[in-house]
Amino acid sequence: MISGQSVLTSGNRGGPRQPQVTIIRDYQACIPLTRIIGEGDIILLLTPVVTPHEQNGSDPFEPFGRALAARHPWVRHVPYTARNGITSTHASFIRLAKAVVFVISGPPDPRQTSQVEMADISRTIGAEKPHVIVACGNVQGFGLLETSFSTIMQLSSYSSADLRTAAAVLFGESTGAGTSGVKVQELIMPPKHWPPEQWDALDVTPVYELWNNCLPDQFHLERFPLQNLLQRDGYAMHFVVRLPETREIIGFCATYTTFVDKAGERLIGSLAMIIVKSPYRRRGVGKSLYDHALRQLKRIRGVDRLRLGSTYPRLLSGIPAGFSSEEWFQRRGWAMDRLGPGRGQYICDWLLKVEDWPHGVFSTIPAGPVFRQATMEDFQPVSDFVETETARKDYTGWYDQYMNVAHDGRLNDIILGLDRSQIIAAALIYTPHDGSPLALDLPWARTIGPDVGGVTCICIADNNGAMTSSKDTVMIRLLDACIAVLRNQGMQRIYLDAIKGGDEGFQSMGFQKWARYSEIWQQI
Repeated sequence: MISGQSVLTSGNRGGPRQPQVTIIRDYQACIPLTRIIGEGDIILLLTPVVTPHEQNGSDPFEPFGRALAARHPWVRHVPYTARNGITSTHASFIRLAKAVVFVISGPPDPRQTSQVEMADISRTIGAEKPHVIVACGNVQGFGLLETSFSTIMQLSSYSSADLRTAAAVLFGESTGAGTSGVKVQELIMPPKHWPPEQWDALDVTPVYELWNNCLPDQFHLERFPLQNLLQRDGYAMHFVVRLPETREIIGFCATYTTFVDKAGERLIGSLAMIIVKSPYRRRGVGKSLYDHALRQLKRIRGVDRLRLGSTYPRLLSGIPAGFSSEEWFQRRGWAMDRLGPGRGQYICDWLLKVEDWPHGVFSTIPAGPVFRQATMEDFQPVSDFVETETARKDYTGWYDQYMNVAHDGRLNDIILGLDRSQIIAAALIYTPHDGSPLALDLPWARTIGPDVGGVTCICIADNNGAMTSSKDTVMIRLLDACIAVLRNQGMQRIYLDAIKGGDEGFQSMGFQKWARYSEIWQQI
């Protein structure tokens, strides 16, 4: 996450005011824009109609449009007015665009629809399209800090010099048109140590508000599900940083410890989340929480591995791909070359509309494994199979999930694949509101919608002589059995979490990628 970066043009010392651009936040990691756009992709520039501040009577935002178009020819500059707001014409352009740059020139006027509200309308029309908010003035006065826009840039004015500098920054250039250079500087206030405290969990409201203010809309949570994820006696330990004067929480860090396997002797320590209120970023709050949390996790007997993100309960599987916080952790020694386990390899969450699944096609295959829900008689064979396969594949925490489901009397939530009566595959299913312990540990299916059922902890045997079908065939048949059960329970969409590889295969079966993470861990 980018926070509080000030960009100043150099030169002209002692002359006119230097243009200044500040990136307030960039949760979606879309700056520079070259990360998200390619040749032919349309950038839509939406600017307000204002009284021209220069004497030639032209639109003061024309230099911005020209500066953007000089770097990417497929820019469409469309003004909007306070009277008409976002019209159907704007909506058509928004739907065609790959990204939207929305300029706000002033604070809300009680006599008119605010430009911030118009930006929100544009974002709603654009659904998942990245929106970059460019505020020509103080973002706090404009009311932008309280919004959930993922990327906000602040300019000191809408002068031609400021707008040209903003264009250079949006494209990540070290040299901007009409300037002798553009450089990124630290905020004036230097980082310092902030003493963390253990969070008492008595009032979840400040953490709930911090969570939803800091994370993109996709990862927003309602109060109770977040409280349930955080308040886990015995293996959750969370920390906060408070302002000394007011006791306001400005930083939060969540950590967990989870058993690696059945033996119950080895633990994995999860650094699940560090979030900092935007005005206090780059001032040492996050580092203070990070250092303190790692010290506490390393003191716990049995912890021999540290992980970014969490296993169970699941906040995020790792660092969401593209987040600039990857660089922050790299500077602290976490390997992210994607060359081996725990070194930033991608894992994905997938979403499927049940209507897109080819029902009945796989079940008509005459020979091969049988797929069904588990029964009480399967308890011991399931326990043995899962223990063996999760240990072999290093699936930390999975054995406990299977046992929690079984001990809760929900063996029919375990879907098995059997080849000549021997278990060769297993998976867990859950629905958002059926009381399953899985639904409490994995919040994202119910966050997406009440009609979303989950499939998790998919185990398929390796190098098993009893298998008469390929692993790919077993995976497809296992998913088919899981989807059939969930469809019968009224689910219309299916969510798979933390899947390694197989992107082309899942897409060919109708799945859409919901999130991608870098899986990062290290041995102590």
